[in-house]
Amino acid sequence: MTCAQLCVIWSRLPLSGDGRVLISDGGDRVMLDRSNAWFLRRCGVLRRRDVLLAGSSALALLAAVRYGLMAPAPSAAAAEAFEVAHSDAEWRQLLTPAQYDVLRQSGTERPFSSPLDFERRAGTYACAGCALALFSSATKYDSHTGWPSFWKPLDDAVGTTQDRSFGTTRTAVHCRRCGGHLGHVFDDGPDPTGLRYCMNGVVLSFAPKAA
Repeated sequence: MTCAQLCVIWSRLPLSGDGRVLISDGGDRVMLDRSNAWFLRRCGVLRRRDVLLAGSSALALLAAVRYGLMAPAPSAAAAEAFEVAHSDAEWRQLLTPAQYDVLRQSGTERPFSSPLDFERRAGTYACAGCALALFSSATKYDSHTGWPSFWKPLDDAVGTTQDRSFGTTRTAVHCRRCGGHLGHVFDDGPDPTGLRYCMNGVVLSFAPKAA
């Protein structure tokens, strides 16, 4: 978990002289300012009513996550039986390290890091773990959060569980066939569902529609 994934609500906090505060874990780092507030709330990881972090408090939380004192909730596959199942060693062989981190460890990719966030062609998005079709491009939209977003999954494609990690309650989304973690769903999406399925692009594959 990098600090780029810690959506810190900053808009009510005092700022440094240049209007920015740097949070760093010695490697990855992110610069936050008041203009980030809308984006950070849209990410849905931490909201204004949940927690406000500044200075040493933010670094303390970052250290807690980095060294395992706080950790993402385990993948849904840890608690349920699924149609497609592999041992942990087999999953590590089948997936890239980035895919394994998200699908099997409930990690989160960096915002704006997935090419699929910018994909505009018609087609179908499938699970990278088992190839089950999950979303249609017809329900994809630009949520301006940095992750591929959809207002509806395909029928019988995903399941959900409650994720209470990081001091807040969210609804985690997993692949119905292999149980791999895909992302989260929020209630701030567009019509007709009002939902935003915020997915990690690294665990999706895209098949363009045949011409």
